[in-house]
Amino acid sequence: MDYDVSGFGYAPEHGKDVSGVMPGLECKFMRFEDVAEVEGGVEISGYASLFGAVDQGGDVVEAGVYAASLKAMAASKRNIKMLWQHEPGHPIGVWDEVREDAKGLFVKGRILNSVEKGREAAALIAAGAIDGLSIGYRTVKATKNSKGQRLLSELELWEVSLVTFPMLPSARVGSKGDFIPVGQVLREMAAAFEGARAEMGRR
Repeated sequence: MDYDVSGFGYAPEHGKDVSGVMPGLECKFMRFEDVAEVEGGVEISGYASLFGAVDQGGDVVEAGVYAASLKAMAASKRNIKMLWQHEPGHPIGVWDEVREDAKGLFVKGRILNSVEKGREAAALIAAGAIDGLSIGYRTVKATKNSKGQRLLSELELWEVSLVTFPMLPSARVGSKGDFIPVGQVLREMAAAFEGARAEMGRR
């Protein structure tokens, strides 16, 4: 069910479908690295994407993949949006810095306390309930290697969201602990729901 990449479609085996809120976009997950209190909000920073890393969906993001998109954004004086859970109606802050380096896509920004969803996000981060970043993008150029992995060579970056479940086993906000892959989390959630349903049926 892959769409033609010229149509910037979604490949369901490679990521989470966010087409319900942002049609045609794909997304990838990471975790913050640093969190700090700043005037008017909370500052977060880290890598939203790593070059050369195979993610849970079998995708590999190649170096320089965001260069054209970031250049076009700068030329048009537009900014990458900071959203809550990929919801276009819920911006929660601003990204002050979005750039590529040798490691990947580095982002640094402020969650604003003046925004209701921003206050909620800051509270959840402080409680350790949320620690994920996810990029919303359209695939412009991609190929497959001999291992069946999708090599992404050019992406159109739209937004970077704060999300619940990161996809890559990387850094967390203020933590370097082990990461449970999202597939395992979802399987455990499904098992819990199935157990609860069976228990209700016995009653």
